[in-house]
Amino acid sequence: MNYHVNEKGYYGDFGGAYIPEMLYPNVEELRQKYLDIMNSADFKKEFDQLLKDYVGRPSPLYLANRLSEKYGANIFLKREDLNHTGAHKINNTVGQILLAERLGKKRIIAETGAGQHGVATATVCALKGLECVVYMGEIDIERQAPNVARMKMMGATVVAATSGSKTLKDATNEAMRDWINNPVDTHYIIGSVVGPHPYPDMVARFQSIISEETRRQLKEHTGSESPDYVLACVGGGSNAAGMFYHFLDDQHAKLIAVEAAGHGVNSGESAATTILGKEGVLHGSRSILMQTDDGQVIEPYSISAGLDYPGIGPQHAHLFKTRRAEYVCATDDEAMQAGLLLAKLEGIIPAIESSHALAHLEKMNFKKGETVVICLSGRGDKDLNTYMKYFNL
Repeated sequence: MNYHVNEKGYYGDFGGAYIPEMLYPNVEELRQKYLDIMNSADFKKEFDQLLKDYVGRPSPLYLANRLSEKYGANIFLKREDLNHTGAHKINNTVGQILLAERLGKKRIIAETGAGQHGVATATVCALKGLECVVYMGEIDIERQAPNVARMKMMGATVVAATSGSKTLKDATNEAMRDWINNPVDTHYIIGSVVGPHPYPDMVARFQSIISEETRRQLKEHTGSESPDYVLACVGGGSNAAGMFYHFLDDQHAKLIAVEAAGHGVNSGESAATTILGKEGVLHGSRSILMQTDDGQVIEPYSISAGLDYPGIGPQHAHLFKTRRAEYVCATDDEAMQAGLLLAKLEGIIPAIESSHALAHLEKMNFKKGETVVICLSGRGDKDLNTYMKYFNL
């Protein structure tokens, strides 16, 4: 079974490039050039150098002793929260800004939900001196105020998306509109493994550094580079795509992706795409998404601003359909409790997104000595207000 993209831009039944004619030149230019640019010696050299000296990679693989004791397994946390800007998002924006430079683009646009991708985009634009416009849902601007301030400090223009649910989906719509209107000088840095081909593949490749390091680090820790379980949270799914990448053909490693169930799968306020969704087209690719019988997108909900997306990336849809990965979900309450538990047991406050992955530990039964790797995709600084309100801190 092939879990990667084919030459036509598909993962099994999912993927492709469903785009308006106006965007065809941009997407086609990217498709024709992205692999050549990414594989060139000068690109690799600059990318690796920035990941090391600017982002601070490799990120540690930490054996969480007290968490391991609680659940009866050896639980390792891949500490993407320790990257510059506080999440995995920077891996992709560093890669895409180098790509944009080599394509001669002078202006960068992005969409963001939790704000981590917006911050990571503003960061690399400041680094390279390029104009930066970030689209963000009006509701997310309110609940992620510290990240909005960070973007503005770095010179980015933050534009509120005021249509629909005023969250990530709507910010993505606005960014796509901007790109259609400014096709020549603008590169759109998509933050997740969504969008038209080649974006899902390109973002997964930039994020694959996560699992590449993990295999090497796990061998140092345990003598084997193959864990029993690999867990990650999934909205669009970029941290999970990066965390799973080098384990896809390792049949020993069970891959578990945790979606946001919000107030409960059947509550009408959820983002559990694989349970509630069906096949369709969203933001330029064929995938699985939450939609009505006549194909209207259903508004997603999650307490976490990075997981309330109504679809998943096409590679995730393929992994779900082929059963290579198991897709489960955690409610707001389960995620919040898991975040608090990690803070109390390990002194690490996780992003609420990552807390969804941690929450699934409660539902697992481990055999003695089993090894679990969890992608701690981001740190919880941006979510302190939400934690404070929720727990009356």
